[in-house]
Amino acid sequence: LPMAFRDVNARRHIGLQQLSALASTGRAFLGPMKSHKFIVDEITNQSTLICSAVRLLESLDLTSAVGQLLNETIQAQNKEFKTGMSTLLFLVGAWSDAVVECLQQNIPVPAIVSVMSEGLNSCCERVQCLQIPIHDVKKELCSSRVRSKAFESKTGQAGPDGLTNPWDLLCFQRHISSAEEVIPINSCSHQGDDCNFNKLLVSPLAGFGSVASVVKTAGDKSSSALSGSGVTASSCVTQKLTHSRHFSTLGKGRFASQQGNFQGHLSGPPADVCGCCGLGHLAVALSHGNQTSVKLLQSIAAYQQERAERSGNSQVNIAEIVTCCVLGLPESYSCVSPGFVTLVSPEQASVIKHFADKLLRVLLMDGDLTEGYRHLGFNRPPNVRAILEHPNPQGGRTGDAWLSRMSDILMSFEVNLVLVKGNVCKNFMERCVASRILVIGCVARDVLCAFGAATGAQAVTYLSQLNASSVGNGAWVELWKSCDGCAVDLGELLPVRISAGGIPLLTAVLTTALPSKAQLLEDQFWTLLYRLHHALKDGKVFPGGGAVELLCLSHIQALAEQPGRPGNDRVVRELPSPWLAEYKPIVLQALASGWRRYLSVLLWNAARASSELEAGASVDHHLQKAAACGSPSAYILEEFRRGGVLRSGSEPFPEQVADLKVCDNVTAKTEAWRRALDLVLLVLQTDAEIITGPRRNQILNSPVSSEFMFL
Repeated sequence: LPMAFRDVNARRHIGLQQLSALASTGRAFLGPMKSHKFIVDEITNQSTLICSAVRLLESLDLTSAVGQLLNETIQAQNKEFKTGMSTLLFLVGAWSDAVVECLQQNIPVPAIVSVMSEGLNSCCERVQCLQIPIHDVKKELCSSRVRSKAFESKTGQAGPDGLTNPWDLLCFQRHISSAEEVIPINSCSHQGDDCNFNKLLVSPLAGFGSVASVVKTAGDKSSSALSGSGVTASSCVTQKLTHSRHFSTLGKGRFASQQGNFQGHLSGPPADVCGCCGLGHLAVALSHGNQTSVKLLQSIAAYQQERAERSGNSQVNIAEIVTCCVLGLPESYSCVSPGFVTLVSPEQASVIKHFADKLLRVLLMDGDLTEGYRHLGFNRPPNVRAILEHPNPQGGRTGDAWLSRMSDILMSFEVNLVLVKGNVCKNFMERCVASRILVIGCVARDVLCAFGAATGAQAVTYLSQLNASSVGNGAWVELWKSCDGCAVDLGELLPVRISAGGIPLLTAVLTTALPSKAQLLEDQFWTLLYRLHHALKDGKVFPGGGAVELLCLSHIQALAEQPGRPGNDRVVRELPSPWLAEYKPIVLQALASGWRRYLSVLLWNAARASSELEAGASVDHHLQKAAACGSPSAYILEEFRRGGVLRSGSEPFPEQVADLKVCDNVTAKTEAWRRALDLVLLVLQTDAEIITGPRRNQILNSPVSSEFMFL
């Protein structure tokens, strides 16, 4: 077998250099103030806006073995957690550079692997003291905002965070009636749970300007004591923030003129969106500045929490949430709609007009609706190639008999609506439109399950399996209406809403006027949703804003100064003791350099420093303060309670939101660290690159052919 062989130079490890180069492309994604990137397709000239490591690596030409390993690592993190990929990508680059520096100092590979692995394990154990239970963090976040309000009321001035802090504008209290903007239900003419949806949801269109509670002075008799806070909370006073560039307002022009139509009052029990017993504060803390997704998630949490109180389950049910991107409307029109919202063609939309005020018979299909579809368990005869499966002696078009037979089956069971998991034959869809049957393809399995439970329908794989018990009843469909109550007609694709009585399904409708931004908005929403999901699953969170990494850096530096010998026992026995005494502090300092670079870039990206050098000096300053305190973990937790860990007395950009408390997931963060170091050490322990196949000939004629040995 022809192949090309290249020795991986130990002193300038080619694989680690490739890792570092690839990881450097995503350093702007670190922190809440991400820099976006445009990805342009050379073939179609279409562009997409991205700000995540996953989308970045999907767009790169990763032909090298190292690039593919990096992509697999990022995809594994994304598949399991949907968050932590930017941290993983950055640490891969930082630790790759650190390991290369160790190699240049002739440190043996086993010593690097052993000391770095044990150093990271020690960090993961050390930071456990920073974990905050969910119940405690909700109380802490709420009480800290109330204390800020109390300071403002007492002094007549804005507190340390001022009105530019979203926490002040999202501190709702329980059992307080307030004027709020609610999501109007899309002409709810059918009986069902979604008819009361507007009683439960706080509109995501309500900007941070609607405040549910403010704190009055202690002498105000109308105020009620807030337990454990030492201050008093009053009834609602609505304020409107109109001149802050940190908070999005409604669209301009004709859309802005409709804002007055969105006002309303919460009827029934008010949604506990940001109270101590709700998820609002936690969602904001995990959002890392993503305000649009926060408001959508608060609406979802308010609806699901009311249902969870009856079932006793406090988790966010991701299986009941889907997204739909609608192009052509301002982002302020993004909202949460009950049921299933999807896009259909104008021809399909014409069928919906005949379904007004009509309950439909539903069919669910777990597969493709095409003539050639076979389920995964179907095994064709071996060594047989099908030229024509259904001969047509009459000479008609291929597939006409199948189309007629399938259409007759649907009409015989009086099916009006077909939801298909896979693809749908275009000719069959056209025939169904002519027969006034609505067929929706590419429907998620969770959506099929939800409609099956609500309508009694049973999914089938082929239409030939259809019987009376497989067809469900009680669904309805209508054109989706925007927040002003008008149906949306955007030309090529139209949004429709499909629902049924008692269905728990919710759709986050993401609107934007920029097609290139649609994928970005969807990614941001799912990232925040999974952060909240994992936080509730773990039952605890980390203080964010670099707090955990600062403790790791402090801990590793302390280990480097100790005479102990961290490392795998077997490797320790194989290496001479004088060598380990010399290598240990160097390798640990290399590991610490990754944390230092992480914190410096985090501060720089967040506009807390005018340069990465100044950011590094700020990190050193906090390290000294933590060491002087005697207990770095106590110092970090106290700084977090004050408003943030890596704060400074004079911010270089004071108009930015400086002291917003943020939280991070526990398991997702530590797994991102482990995956990053595991990848770096895996590449470190490779000693050769062997290339076979057509690419071997390409390398033979390339400028780098001198680096290879051709066999």
